[in-house]
Amino acid sequence: MRFVHTADWQLGMTRYFLNGEAQPRYSAARRDVVAGIGPLAADAGAEFVVVAGDVFEDNQLAPRDVSQSLEAMRAIGIPVYLLPGNHDPLDASSVYTSALFTAECPDNVTVLDRAGVHEVRPGLEIVAAPWRSKKPTTDLVAEVLDGLQADGVTRIVVGHGGVDIFEPDKDKPSLVRLATLEAAIDRGAVHYVALGDKHSRTQVGSTGRIWYSGSPEVTNYDDIEPDPGHVLLVDIDEDDPRRPVQVGAQRVGLWRFVTLCRTVDNSRDIADLDINLDLMPDKERTVVRLGLSGSLTVTDKAALDACLDKYARLFAALVPWDKQTDIAVIPADGEFDDLGIGGFAAAAVDELVDTARADGEDADDARAALALLLRLVDRGVA
Repeated sequence: MRFVHTADWQLGMTRYFLNGEAQPRYSAARRDVVAGIGPLAADAGAEFVVVAGDVFEDNQLAPRDVSQSLEAMRAIGIPVYLLPGNHDPLDASSVYTSALFTAECPDNVTVLDRAGVHEVRPGLEIVAAPWRSKKPTTDLVAEVLDGLQADGVTRIVVGHGGVDIFEPDKDKPSLVRLATLEAAIDRGAVHYVALGDKHSRTQVGSTGRIWYSGSPEVTNYDDIEPDPGHVLLVDIDEDDPRRPVQVGAQRVGLWRFVTLCRTVDNSRDIADLDINLDLMPDKERTVVRLGLSGSLTVTDKAALDACLDKYARLFAALVPWDKQTDIAVIPADGEFDDLGIGGFAAAAVDELVDTARADGEDADDARAALALLLRLVDRGVA
């Protein structure tokens, strides 16, 4: 038996840093990757899909987002089981109980809205642990595992949340306890645990039966989320009493959120940065968070600004990483000697240079004025 494990679709997600029309394209990509599970599942011979929480970004979505999301799920074609998570819990405002969702929910979609066992077919069950609030006070997965024994039924646990071995706050009551999962596997009560909440594909423990699938489309930068963009194809041999499991990843995501840190101290460093950015493929589906440090002349800083302006127009977003950015701008000796001006204008430039070399708010204004001057005389423009 084969099925698809996925999670954290977070349909309706927005990212404040995306440029203009990049946000609609990103939203459409998140829906497209869901619809694309259909052909992938058909080619792989998957029987059904489990979505381990956070199907939607939150419970307060525009009607258009809900309708388009449901249409993407319809396109999958095979049964799809949705688990409410911390973003879309089964609370009083739940999207899953809204009039729009219940009216338009496709026949192939089932909400795992009840904690416990759900029969997929004779001999195969899903054990679901849905969230009913954003802050559970217990280990929801442990509760649905309590009392389950080996009885010849193949069981897949579908849960959501952090596992204790990854979390610094070990006393957090909602943490999923790895020992509880492994005990249920050891006694043969369950055979695979499909988890959501961690957006990067991650094996949990050493059994090979507990996984986070990660989000099928990237949601954060690669230093935070190193392995997104997959769904998992899970095989369970139902003919073997031990129910051996094989897990394979299929890459489905197309977007990238990249973190890039560079030192820029001269024009050669700026040229190297230009080459690095130029060589990145699929710029319209790539977000770059850029951390720059160094010391530049006003001329080189103007060249850097021109370079960044160019790529800001090409990438889905080019975002300065303020915590990792520290560029000192210091006018070089003689940098403004050959502008071809004299008299009062030359004296004003000299005064700006002196101010730019000092500290304080006036220095920043002076540097900006000198950079503008260089642009106006067509110097330092990439």
